[in-house]
Amino acid sequence: MNNLNLSFGIMAMGANLPSECGDAKDNLLASLTILHTEPDISIRAVSRFWRSPAFPAGSGPDYVNAVALFETTLDARQILAVLHRLEARLGRDRSLGRWSARIVDLDLIALDRTILPDESTLRHWIGLPLKTQMREAPDTLILPHPRMQDRGFVLAPLAEIAPDWRHPLTGHSTVQMLAALPADALAGMAPIRG
Repeated sequence: MNNLNLSFGIMAMGANLPSECGDAKDNLLASLTILHTEPDISIRAVSRFWRSPAFPAGSGPDYVNAVALFETTLDARQILAVLHRLEARLGRDRSLGRWSARIVDLDLIALDRTILPDESTLRHWIGLPLKTQMREAPDTLILPHPRMQDRGFVLAPLAEIAPDWRHPLTGHSTVQMLAALPADALAGMAPIRG
């Protein structure tokens, strides 16, 4: 990989359905194995795997979640295309809807200090109430992920491997965002042993 245009990225990973690879944990392991073969993405750190309840409640089995840090020469849209191809390769069916159970979900959370498409749009999506977030989805890539600061299943694993990472819009560190979560945002979450 050419180091001249190297970017640092954060990817959230989740799964709560089995596949031909095995259970949800095996799906995440398969994703990481495939990503290790990508010439323009280099995985640098992976959190422990965490068990977390499906959202909204009752929408499926518990998830297995993790966060990975990577270096890349790709831009954000190219990374997203790689992640979507990998999801499809493992059997994810995107036609089932946003809140459906899934074999694998790979989300680009952040790329360097990039804000996409602009600060105003990011502020709009961050500020939406949860009920609105559940009804509406952006039609463009937004970075950092506009709900990362609300998600224990992203922040708890991220705090293990990048506690001092700072949100480019708010300036808050991972540990500050994690500490600011309400207790129910971490309810039912626990690292997976073994």
